[in-house]
Amino acid sequence: MPPPLTLRALNRALLSRQMLLAREKATATEAVHRLVAMQAQVARPPFVGLWTRLSTFTRDDLLRPLHARTIVRATSLRGTLHVMTADDFVGLRGALQPALSRGLEVILGDRIKDVDFAALDKEARAFFHGGSATFDALRKHLKAKNAKADERALAYSIRLMLPLVQVPTDVTWGFPASADFALADSWLKKKISTKPEKPNALVERYLAAFGPATAADVQTWCGLQGLRDVFEELRPTLVAIRDERKRELFDLPDSRRPSEDTPAPARFLPEFDNILLSHADRTRIIADEHRSRVFSKNLQVRATFLVDGFVAGAWTVERKKKAATLVLEPFGPIAKKTKAALEEEGEGLLRFVEGDAESREVRWKP
Repeated sequence: MPPPLTLRALNRALLSRQMLLAREKATATEAVHRLVAMQAQVARPPFVGLWTRLSTFTRDDLLRPLHARTIVRATSLRGTLHVMTADDFVGLRGALQPALSRGLEVILGDRIKDVDFAALDKEARAFFHGGSATFDALRKHLKAKNAKADERALAYSIRLMLPLVQVPTDVTWGFPASADFALADSWLKKKISTKPEKPNALVERYLAAFGPATAADVQTWCGLQGLRDVFEELRPTLVAIRDERKRELFDLPDSRRPSEDTPAPARFLPEFDNILLSHADRTRIIADEHRSRVFSKNLQVRATFLVDGFVAGAWTVERKKKAATLVLEPFGPIAKKTKAALEEEGEGLLRFVEGDAESREVRWKP
């Protein structure tokens, strides 16, 4: 077994796979595939997440494949909206279905105990067969069909059981706040199966993007349960590694594990970036004492910045007429040289997210 990996070594392995040790030359489609999926419950974060990872990236670099239907925004990991390649959505949807079904049961419980899911699926397919529509329209349709129906529970059931994709428009970040949904089968002209499939390929994809890791880490990322047996089945093809706490982690044999001394540049992460959400033990990217300042009780995840590879603060953008300000909130002391690097990087971020601003500045929050 290889020597134990330190916390910094785990951090550098994660940053390398997440394209955060250096901006890399790749298309948006290639990057999204490498990351498996990017959380997108808000429309802008995937754009910022790709800007911070790729050597050249514009909004159109993601908008084009969204409109070309080679990337989709759809309900995926943990029952939340993600962008992922169309091929991955088709290929991995069945493996994710048990997690989506379990999430439905946990969240809705008795509210769906008498639901005829076959009939609901038929009704939903007929509704969306007429064209794309918002979930507000779907809920009104369900209520009109049955005045006693719990239309919110039924609509949520449809969202997790029926493969749907959101329809991009010409707005700045691709999707309005209340975007239309369409049947994935029709949008992609492919049959998307929700029949549960073995998650072996999903686990291997996770390790390539987030490893080395434990079964609990993968379960946190995708919402599936009982993955220890999958790891045991895959064990002959994986590398087993210990960390400083003597936990057994698994990895793909050829995955990158840079030295812990590898420099890590200042980087800005968007809200909900999966690098913060994809491990049961998140200390490889954020210290426990900072978690309450990033993760809120109402399930929001703040935009953050990295110093030496770890979360060191949060950021927001304030817009007043034609003036845009990037406000940096450090969680501790920041060296003068590091502040300069963050300000330079932040100026680029402001130009990207507030391209029409006539003036821009970076300000530190006391």
